[in-house]
Amino acid sequence: MPFSPSEISDAGMASQDFYMRNKPQDQVNYDHPFLRKMTTGKKPFPGGKQYVVENLRYRNQSNFQWYYGDRVVTYNKRQTIAHANFPWRSAHDGFSLNEDDLLQNGIEVDESGKTKQASKAEKIQLANLFQEQNEVLHEGFDEKFEKELLRDGSQDSDAIEGLDALVATDPTSGSPGGIDRSTYSYWQNNFSTGVTGANLIETMEKVWRQCTRSAKSRPDFIIMGSKALDEYRVQSKAEVSRQAGVNAGGQEVSIDPSISNLYFKGVPVVWVPAFEELDNEDSPAIEWEKRIYFINSKHLRLRPAMGYDMRTRNPPRVYDRYAYYWGLQWKGAMCMNQSNAHAVISIA
Repeated sequence: MPFSPSEISDAGMASQDFYMRNKPQDQVNYDHPFLRKMTTGKKPFPGGKQYVVENLRYRNQSNFQWYYGDRVVTYNKRQTIAHANFPWRSAHDGFSLNEDDLLQNGIEVDESGKTKQASKAEKIQLANLFQEQNEVLHEGFDEKFEKELLRDGSQDSDAIEGLDALVATDPTSGSPGGIDRSTYSYWQNNFSTGVTGANLIETMEKVWRQCTRSAKSRPDFIIMGSKALDEYRVQSKAEVSRQAGVNAGGQEVSIDPSISNLYFKGVPVVWVPAFEELDNEDSPAIEWEKRIYFINSKHLRLRPAMGYDMRTRNPPRVYDRYAYYWGLQWKGAMCMNQSNAHAVISIA
């Protein structure tokens, strides 16, 4: 027996919501560590006319003076707050099924309005169809969304400013959040490009110190591309670490020269697979695969709009299409409130 159009629509929405509630972030085609970190530390905002606003204290404007006796002292009016305005944007992905798609899967649709009961086989077919559609919808969204969060926003007029704009390889230009970096040096992140392997560890030490000089906390997230990770492993001589074990009889020794984990200043070093894809798709002047980022997640956050953080949508069927639609929607921005808490390094 067939399904009614409303049953088809409701079934798709219910399966999508179930998938969202029960899907771990990392159960996708490949790992998305940057997206996972940003999602973990997200801070929703209640909506706004155009921008997500971050308030910045960019100076103390001190009126400190020496004086003696009745020497005249002065007082000043202080303007110490600036505003970084990050435009929020909307992201969408979705899928549709028409009646021919459903029929090819053994599912009939009846608009007569008569009460009918779908067969068990039809229910199973419909459940399997929606499971596949929802899996590829969310996996595809995660894959694309992470890369968009990494890019600088120039790829689309409606894209948000991503990591490449906020923690830039050339932080002396650009105006992330509407603040001109060439004018306001406090809004420039730390950076060092073209670093040779022999100087990598020393450069990382210096850049780390720069990140902690003005920040109230240290970087807590380090990500690298494959080439940078391999160079860091070689330079830190991590490959000489070995695990050896002896069996119960004491006759055999196992040696594992591989490296399980890498750290810097106690912070785990994380490899981001998407860096390779960005190199292939964008061909940037400085390869993503050669980059190292020090990120302080207290000062770089994903800001989704309340009610629009991976919101499932079910638009009505249009009059001139025998098709049904289901969507996934996100609104928000990625915001920064302290630029010198972060850094990017690239190897030669």
